[in-house]
Amino acid sequence: MLSRGCQFAAFRQRILPTARGDGLYRSSVRYKRSSAKSARAGATAAGSDRHMALTMAIRQIESSFGKGAVMQLGSTKIAERVEVISSGSLSLDVALGIGGIPRGRVVEIYGPESSGKTTLALSCIAQAQKTEGGVCAFIDAEHAIDAHYAKALGVDIDALYVSQPDSGEEALEIADTLIRSGAVDLVVLDSVAALVPRAELEGEMGDQQIALQARLMSQALRKLTGSLSKSNCTIIFLNQIRQKVGVIFGSPEVTSGGTALRYYASVRLDIRRKTAIKEGDQVVGNETVVKVAKNKLASPFKIANFDMVFGHGIDRQSELLELGVQHGLLKRSGAWYSVAGSDEPIAQGKAKAKAYLQDNPEIAKDLEAKLRQMLFESSRVEEEVAEVTVIADLNLVDEGEDEDETIASRTEEGRNGDSDSSADDEKNM
Repeated sequence: MLSRGCQFAAFRQRILPTARGDGLYRSSVRYKRSSAKSARAGATAAGSDRHMALTMAIRQIESSFGKGAVMQLGSTKIAERVEVISSGSLSLDVALGIGGIPRGRVVEIYGPESSGKTTLALSCIAQAQKTEGGVCAFIDAEHAIDAHYAKALGVDIDALYVSQPDSGEEALEIADTLIRSGAVDLVVLDSVAALVPRAELEGEMGDQQIALQARLMSQALRKLTGSLSKSNCTIIFLNQIRQKVGVIFGSPEVTSGGTALRYYASVRLDIRRKTAIKEGDQVVGNETVVKVAKNKLASPFKIANFDMVFGHGIDRQSELLELGVQHGLLKRSGAWYSVAGSDEPIAQGKAKAKAYLQDNPEIAKDLEAKLRQMLFESSRVEEEVAEVTVIADLNLVDEGEDEDETIASRTEEGRNGDSDSSADDEKNM
């Protein structure tokens, strides 16, 4: 048995350090809380100072450059949904993801010869005139526009402004002036390859003119993009394809006019002929495929297929029939076409069914409206599902990182606990 003095000494050795440690812990907690409060107060003061400095900076910018030079994105028209002009093809409108070509942007349509570039551009003009009541202009740098063909495609040639400039500088200056006026909705320039720089016109045949066209296009696009956005006007550049020499790997195809147009274009459409459409032995049109090579407003790389009939342009009735059957709004039984849910047939054979839709524009319009609603809702749902999937993947990554951090902190705490216990054992020993 230990004496009372020895027992008190042992009690003092074991208990007092713990009590002192608890006191130090409580004081450290009070210190941390007070420092956190002071830090929050300091952060609030610093935030108010930053806000005041930002307000003064915005006022200074607006006094120098005018009101609206700096704006919050959610309070501007930029945040609104982009207006569009229909391309004249329902399949292409769906492939573009927004219902047509965007307004206030640069659009490029390129492809090989006789692939339908001018036809598609004239179809856009016809749709802008019909549905939007818009003012359109066609800058014919190739000097090859056919008024009768444009009229057959549905273009109001009496309301279409046409220019046939002598040089590339003149063509782009005319386009810039029309766009800056704010009174034009759509400008088509046919084509980039035909924009001849004035220095090349004044020179002789065979003179080496290096990158004149590329520099001309780069300078023009720098000026045009701001004007297009402010006037809500769209410009469509038609472009040709060239072959690069000595290419072994990859595609040798390249568009003319340099690379500036590729960067400034919000939408780039690659149009190609697929197969010929024949009636007997006579070729009456082409099956056309358009690939959305670039799209800043929706998912790119989508493909649209439709028919182009010589002398008539895009075959809208054939497109409605194919999409109607594909999505269950029309029913095809053998050669007979009928409305889904009705036993009464429309016509026998595709040609007669197309004639029926052409003779009954109200039925065709109602079918197109239903298809647009169905197709755009499905594409919107697909984009939302893709967005949710990406967010879920990011959350999984964040949770995994948090779990790793928790495991690491617990491991570190275990190590610290083991070291503390071993130190206490050494002291007791």
